[in-house]
Amino acid sequence: MSTYFKKLNEAWNADPNAPEPSVRVTGSRVVLEFTLNAFIFPQFVEDQRGQLVFSGVSRYRLGPTNDEGWAMGQCRFGHLAEWGEFYEVTGDLLLDHVPGGWNVVGTPAPAARHFLFYLRDETFECDAERWEFRSSIRREVGA
Repeated sequence: MSTYFKKLNEAWNADPNAPEPSVRVTGSRVVLEFTLNAFIFPQFVEDQRGQLVFSGVSRYRLGPTNDEGWAMGQCRFGHLAEWGEFYEVTGDLLLDHVPGGWNVVGTPAPAARHFLFYLRDETFECDAERWEFRSSIRREVGA
């Protein structure tokens, strides 16, 4: 069985230099927040934050591999997908090569889908039923 990647980020992406990802969990909902790429997407301003909101999550991880490890073939998907993109992965998920560091949030749902986002210094993966993209302006404390 082959592995298939459906690119999901159209007209947006994470900052290629300092995406500063963070994860927030509420029940079976996981929010990945990151700085958006204002360099090539003019609809965003510098330091604008984006969110991927996942619902019906069973597990997620934010950790290895970074861009250098990906370039050296150190991730389980190798060069099958482009670095820096957000995908839904179907087919063979290469589960015999799944890295550690998973956070279990809930019970796997029959309709769960596998999502993958290659960020600058780490990789985000998530098994969830749905996803949604949102953007907002970062507000600094004291500003």
